[in-house]
Amino acid sequence: MEEAFIACFILPNLKEKFEPEDIKIFEKWILKYINNWAKCDSFSNHTLEDFIVEFPKEASRLKKWTESKNRWLRRASAVSLIIPAKKGMFLKDIFYIADKLLLDRDDLVQKGYGWLLKEAGRKNRLKVFDYVMKNKNRMPRTALRYAIELMPRELKKKAMEK
Repeated sequence: MEEAFIACFILPNLKEKFEPEDIKIFEKWILKYINNWAKCDSFSNHTLEDFIVEFPKEASRLKKWTESKNRWLRRASAVSLIIPAKKGMFLKDIFYIADKLLLDRDDLVQKGYGWLLKEAGRKNRLKVFDYVMKNKNRMPRTALRYAIELMPRELKKKAMEK
């Protein structure tokens, strides 16, 4: 764990040297070295996030990860956009990723995309609320609860109604 965290905190300092094709290396690292949510989230929030902001076209690669059999690639596809989501960025990509992960059975993936929706709601509350309402009957409760966590009580109540 310690080595993984050191890497996750050193790599963002090298972001000026990132190149678009580095996404292939990052994908290999996830497949080879990431084996728990803490490593996934640290790498996604401290390295992949910087990379995607610098090379927004590479968000298309995140979309492909949603179809992976590897749970950490699927979770990383969502968690990598959390910090930009707080700033109102990548909303179309966020909804695309949430759509692709909507019925994922893995609770850590559900928590990841629910968290992404929650953070996107900071700047786009009504759009995220509309998305939740449109999908609430299919969305796993885990993802739903994460997505509405920061919403006002009355919106939470509506979202939780059957």
